[in-house]
Amino acid sequence: MQSKLTDLASAVGQIRDGSRIAIGGNTIHRGPGAAVHELVRQGKTGLEVIKTAGAYDIDLLSAAGCAASVSAGYVGYESVFGLAPAYRRAVESGVVVASEHACYTVIAGLRAAIQGVPFMPVAGLIGSDLLAARDFRTIADPYTGETVVAIPALKPDVAIIHVHEVDELGNALIVGSKFEDVLMAQAADYVILTAERIADDGVFASDPVRASISSLYVDAVVETPRGAWPLGCAGLYKPDLVFLAEFVNAGADADRLSAFIADRILALVAA
Repeated sequence: MQSKLTDLASAVGQIRDGSRIAIGGNTIHRGPGAAVHELVRQGKTGLEVIKTAGAYDIDLLSAAGCAASVSAGYVGYESVFGLAPAYRRAVESGVVVASEHACYTVIAGLRAAIQGVPFMPVAGLIGSDLLAARDFRTIADPYTGETVVAIPALKPDVAIIHVHEVDELGNALIVGSKFEDVLMAQAADYVILTAERIADDGVFASDPVRASISSLYVDAVVETPRGAWPLGCAGLYKPDLVFLAEFVNAGADADRLSAFIADRILALVAA
């Protein structure tokens, strides 16, 4: 197999406007911050973002005009800063469509995509308003007659995931919780891994079970130290709460937020 090493601009440059993109990590933990910044720098538009629980990534993509719709169970900064103001404003104004999910229905949709089936049956949603809000259909279990909910497959065009370590072929190690990242890698047509470091040759060959994500699913590898920033990366660095607080506070006003993106994010990427 050939090396899949590339630079971030080239990897993100393969993503077409209007793509369905799954973004790894969870809320303020191990999201691919550098790659999200590159999406903004390249001015990608019309993206459908898939994530069980997003925060800064979805907030920024909504504020920058990159996101057209979001399929997620939750978008917010946990109990640290509350809901995502730019995303909320974009949804309320009709700029972004909120395709509401429960976190587990995102997982079910990804699993259906992996298995090549049109939907995944799940239990536990009967009685929820989510069924009517999303027009999720029910079916009868052919063996018991029990009613279950059929969640449509969610197949990403692209998955962008930040990992702790990866080799040139795309075998990757995630330390701590993997969230839904492995499912995203298995479901997507094109997978970009950004990594804190490139592993030495033979590390994964000598210990295959070390790989959280197999190279079989990976198309592009980018060495990106601190590539989760301003989000945290387990065991290496915590979320930058000062920067995130400044971003969230700026998000209360559209003009102030645009200036913040230009001065504090795009300028940083350009440097």
